[in-house]
Amino acid sequence: MKKSAFEKKITAVALVGVLAAMALTGCGSASKADAKGTDSDKKEITYAKGIGPYTELFEEAIIPILEKKGYTFTVSELDLNQADAAITAGDADVSVEQHSAFMKAYNEQSGGNLVALTRIPTVPASVFSEKHASLEEIGEGQVIAIPQDAGNQARAFVMLEDIGWITLKEGTNFATASVEDVESNPLNLEFYELQTSYIATSLGDFDYGIITGSVVYNAGIDPSTALFNENLSDEFWLQVVVNADNANSQWAKDIVEAYQSEEFLNWIKENNGPKYNELWSIPSYN
Repeated sequence: MKKSAFEKKITAVALVGVLAAMALTGCGSASKADAKGTDSDKKEITYAKGIGPYTELFEEAIIPILEKKGYTFTVSELDLNQADAAITAGDADVSVEQHSAFMKAYNEQSGGNLVALTRIPTVPASVFSEKHASLEEIGEGQVIAIPQDAGNQARAFVMLEDIGWITLKEGTNFATASVEDVESNPLNLEFYELQTSYIATSLGDFDYGIITGSVVYNAGIDPSTALFNENLSDEFWLQVVVNADNANSQWAKDIVEAYQSEEFLNWIKENNGPKYNELWSIPSYN
């Protein structure tokens, strides 16, 4: 199988993010984490605010439901690695900006103790192209831009197998799939690893690019122009994520209940078309 130089490199951005997260984790004292992390009945919740549609949903539709129960909210604006470190340290309570694969990778790399509580509406990752009108135009040696972070890179390789461009080795863990798991690449496709936000802004440099849902939204890309949408597996639905110590707290249960409530599901269904251009995949809680 033909390999790009990018296939073997260790992504500096990912490592820097992990190191930054570990450093932030070290900044939170154990006593502070204990004080915040075990208060089951508290009513003031600190949420890690990312740049994307998931926090927007939380603020517009979930917070109003919870405010009726007496909750108040404090914002902590953090990227995902910082958010997970803050939740681990007890400096933030909840994140709604990540899927299980990302959370598990953080736990493994940084010694976190985070858990996912419930699926939430998710924008699937998709294949886009500025050079080709369809997937049928795939050809020998074409270049596919894929996300460089481990969790979303796994999504990309699972998608490429679903499309039929590659075959993954039998027994591959879909949550951690990488180029090393590729069994067959008959067209000798080249996989170029790049931050997903850069894929969106440099799509014309590649034959095809795989862009995650939040970046599709933030970049203002019309989701209807996608050539393929991922089949969301358990690992890649977005989740409500908290410290394991808080998993059974009343406030965490109330957040889960809000996402699964008829009030919220009616809101997202009503707004998915006019407001979000059918952006969301909505989980079933039956």
